[in-house]
Amino acid sequence: MGLTNVTFEVQDVTDLPGDVSFDLITAFDSIHDQVNPQGALNEASSHLSLNGAFMMIDIKASSNLEDNIEHPVAPFFYAVSTLHCMTVSLAEGGAGLGTVWGEQLAVKMLHDAGLPNVRVLDSSNPFNSIYVCTK
Repeated sequence: MGLTNVTFEVQDVTDLPGDVSFDLITAFDSIHDQVNPQGALNEASSHLSLNGAFMMIDIKASSNLEDNIEHPVAPFFYAVSTLHCMTVSLAEGGAGLGTVWGEQLAVKMLHDAGLPNVRVLDSSNPFNSIYVCTK
């Protein structure tokens, strides 16, 4: 498009140079799979520019099992969580959050990462939420 003030980088957030900052960092259905999800969120937050934003898309669910009983695809989410997401993390000694870590835990972890302004928006996909976070 001929833009000179925009670049797109694919980068491991846990391996960023200390002196780099970004106006936007994104994570798509991935934080709950990380060995150290809090560490990944902390690093993302620490590399945001002054007016930067972190945007995360993740599964729309509650952190409370009992609140997900009526969720139309909860059995699928818990199965995927057990067979993939949790085991990927736990195999490396990680947190093992799993697919249905939920909005409450996500917001808490985003706040703990130094992102006090968290907006949770509905997605056009009814099974996802969009988290838009700033300092």
